[in-house]
Amino acid sequence: MNQGPLALTREIDEFRRQFEQISADADALVTPLGNDQFTWKPASNKWSIAECLEHLNATARAYLPSIDEGIADAIRHGAYAEGPFHYSMIGRLFSRLMEPPARFRMSTSTDKQPGPHRPKRETLAGFRAYQVQYVDRLRQANGIDLSRSCVRSPLASWIRIPLGSAFASMAAHERRHLWQARRITQMDGFPATS
Repeated sequence: MNQGPLALTREIDEFRRQFEQISADADALVTPLGNDQFTWKPASNKWSIAECLEHLNATARAYLPSIDEGIADAIRHGAYAEGPFHYSMIGRLFSRLMEPPARFRMSTSTDKQPGPHRPKRETLAGFRAYQVQYVDRLRQANGIDLSRSCVRSPLASWIRIPLGSAFASMAAHERRHLWQARRITQMDGFPATS
C-alpha cells in the first residue's frame, strides 16, 4: 500500500495495481504486432485485436461519466469510509460475469461498439490514456465508501451497483477482452510476423 499523506486505501490501491497491470499486458500483447496481425479477423462476425481494444476504449468513454457521477454524489453526501468493503450480490455478480475466460457471449450496445479502424499506435495510446483516467478516478474515490456509493451498471443503466463493484467490473471487462485478443493470436490463419 502507498504511504504518506495521500496514501491510497488498500482496496483503491489494489484496483490501481490492476489497471496498471492491464495497461502493461495490453502493451506486451499489441506492441510486437504488425498491422496485418492487429486488424486480422478470425471471421467476418468476429472481432480483431484492434476491435477488442477499440471496444474497451468506447466502453471507457461511455462509462467514465457514470463513475464521475458516483464519486461526486458520494462526496456531496459525505459517504466516506476506508473499508474493507462488502458488496451487494448483484455487484459481485457483475464483476464475476466479466472475468475471463468468457463463458458466454454478451451483446454490445451501440455506444460501446468498436469505432472506425485507427492506426495501432493511436488505438493503443487511447487505451493507455483510459487506464490513466481510471487510475485518476480511483484517486478521486480514495476514502469514499465504495460499497455505499452507487453508479449505473455498465450492462443496464436502470441497475445501480456499488462504486467498488463498478471499478472491479471495468477491470474484469478489460481482462476479458485482452484474453479474447490473446486467443486471436493463437487461431488458425493468424498472420505470421512480417
